[in-house]
Amino acid sequence: MHVKKGDKVRIISGKDKGATGVILRALPREDRVVVEGVAITKRHRKGRTGEVGHISERPRPIHVSNVVRVESAKGK
Repeated sequence: MHVKKGDKVRIISGKDKGATGVILRALPREDRVVVEGVAITKRHRKGRTGEVGHISERPRPIHVSNVVRVESAKGK
């Protein structure tokens, strides 16, 4: 993989094209990465007896070929 956890990346394809974020988690066996604030999905959860359900949001993994590392201003 050409990126790792903590790298700043830009999305180059898909519905979030052009967005930037930091890699929170790398999944090398699946060739996927989880990027902060990108590819957010909602899960509707039932509540237990006497509790109210809720909607939780979490980022889902995207394929590593859809991201490119962004160099810092100090670097190149």
